[in-house]
Amino acid sequence: MSPSSARRLSSRHLTRLIVLAALGAAAASFGPPVQSQTARKPSPYENSRPLTADERAAQQAEDARKTGPAFLGKIQTQAEFQQLARVYNPGTPLEIPHVLFVIDRKQGGKIYYVNTPRYSLHENFARERRLLPANDKATLIAQYKEPQRRLLFGTLSWQRDLPGYTYEFWEGDRLTPELLKLTEEKLQASFYEPVRFKANSTLHEQVAQNSGLKPVTQESLLREQTFLPLNTGQAQGRLRIVASVDDTPDLAPTDILVLDEVPVALPPVAGLVTQRPSTLLSHVNLLAKGWRIPNAYVRDAVAALREHDGQWVELTVTSSGYQVQRIAKPEAPPPRAAQPLPKPDLTVKAIKPLSGMVTRDSRHCGVKAANLGALKSTLPPAATVPDGFCIPFAQYAAFMAQLGVPQRMAALEQRADFASDANVRRAELAALRQDIIQAQPDPALAAAWRERWQKQLQGRGVFVRSSSNSEDLPGFSGAGLYTTVPNVTQADALAQAVQTVWASVYNYEAYEARRAAGIGQDGVVMAVLVQQAAASDSSGVMITRDPFDASRRYVTYISAKRGLGIKVVEGKRQAEQLMYSSWSKAVQVLTRSAEDTQLVADAAGGVREVPIEGARQVLNDALVARLAAVGSQVKQRLGGADQDIEWAVQGDDILILQARPYIDGSR
Repeated sequence: MSPSSARRLSSRHLTRLIVLAALGAAAASFGPPVQSQTARKPSPYENSRPLTADERAAQQAEDARKTGPAFLGKIQTQAEFQQLARVYNPGTPLEIPHVLFVIDRKQGGKIYYVNTPRYSLHENFARERRLLPANDKATLIAQYKEPQRRLLFGTLSWQRDLPGYTYEFWEGDRLTPELLKLTEEKLQASFYEPVRFKANSTLHEQVAQNSGLKPVTQESLLREQTFLPLNTGQAQGRLRIVASVDDTPDLAPTDILVLDEVPVALPPVAGLVTQRPSTLLSHVNLLAKGWRIPNAYVRDAVAALREHDGQWVELTVTSSGYQVQRIAKPEAPPPRAAQPLPKPDLTVKAIKPLSGMVTRDSRHCGVKAANLGALKSTLPPAATVPDGFCIPFAQYAAFMAQLGVPQRMAALEQRADFASDANVRRAELAALRQDIIQAQPDPALAAAWRERWQKQLQGRGVFVRSSSNSEDLPGFSGAGLYTTVPNVTQADALAQAVQTVWASVYNYEAYEARRAAGIGQDGVVMAVLVQQAAASDSSGVMITRDPFDASRRYVTYISAKRGLGIKVVEGKRQAEQLMYSSWSKAVQVLTRSAEDTQLVADAAGGVREVPIEGARQVLNDALVARLAAVGSQVKQRLGGADQDIEWAVQGDDILILQARPYIDGSR
């Protein structure tokens, strides 16, 4: 797509998680230069309902503004700002009124406040005023890249949550301190209220610092948000305010939960509202997308929704707000049709080293292990996959048969109390897991695992991880449902770690998720990935596209924390969150990590928590760009589907720990 081509933004561009809230009008599209200022078209949701009174009034006002002056040289009142402003998401908590401006350095810094409803792009205004030659792409691009450019293209916005006015540039604008100082001078002299510079990239933050300005950052704006849509949708259910998921054993698929924070694990529910921001790529948020349930952050949600506690409601989460309405108790939905699982190949019984594995080995080792095997030989030197091996499905199936687990489960599922009472299922599954973990290992198998560990991995610490046939399925990710045993360092602990992963097939949350999805429990098998542990300096998760707009393939979303990556996917505290555009080559910091501790491998086995010292920054720009490039390679190597990738950094090396197809929860 050429830099001069124009594209209209849907409301999803403007209101996807964090990017709308933190980036504002000019940076909302995070794409080529002219895409940073484009007109809005209604979302599909808006087309399906009548406009509200506020939206009708805003639309009428915008139509009237199109017939007003083409520009003003000064804005001396709020009425003049409104006369020129275009408004995104009118009448909602995410409303953004904004005015484009152009500064002409050739005319001594003359400023034009542009009639923004009339001119959707800076380019349109500049060409009509003959500030730019017609159809000259190179000259247009120079206005964003060259320090000696003639024109400065920016946007002035009202930030209702600060409150106050900010000005900003496209995130890929190669701004200099001299250009920023000129903009600051002209705006302060010609605008009726004080204005503050909003940085849309790490480069802009550095330029502001060199100019002696304290910028408004995306992170500071994010902290002011009262609502963020994690997953849009609509659900009916019983609203329950829950202090702790762990202490609430009777959660049901018909519950709409209001929580203080995102839990580490969760059985299927109808909807989620949390009153503390979390990480977009936490396991629970990924499960919510896979379950296609509405999920939102709402500040002070417990107080706001207290009156509905225990009542049947309909929760609607859209890109611009949420609504809770009381309803009569709905009829129970019909059971979901059975979802077939990939048929496992139980003829392969031998341990498989990652080296030499290809994606079709998922038939006996699961997608997780097979993908890593396929990447191990193709990613270097850009990144590496820590060495490891797979214990195939066949060994799990034989061990379960030896313990009589299939017959035990069949008997349980015939019991009326097991089928109807979640507390009974929880207790029976816990007892089954303990029996599997504590069962005497098969001596020959345990010896083979130890021998492989000692010879192939030199007896170093390993992570023992799941790789079942009920993960990474279309519409069912399985993220976080099964157990990982971290940093196993002792030979006698390896067998128990393997059996712990096997037993996690019967984790309560995993069983309930499969049950809700219509997945037959008797078809589930578990391979085990034994992989060399990495003493990572930082780790996290990335998605190889914008999680809220499938068309934005040039954007990589990255979540990061110091130390081992367990804390990132748990989502208990906010991670460092960044966006990288391969078009603009810009890094946008959405949040820095809120963690004050990190997990590190313990020499005696397992992990321990230690304090974090120094700055909150986890990743620098160069490392972000490298991670994005590796993500692109992983996507290409795995067939071109967008990927949800777990990574780690150890020294200068990027390590890939997992890659699964990214599941989009949009309806």
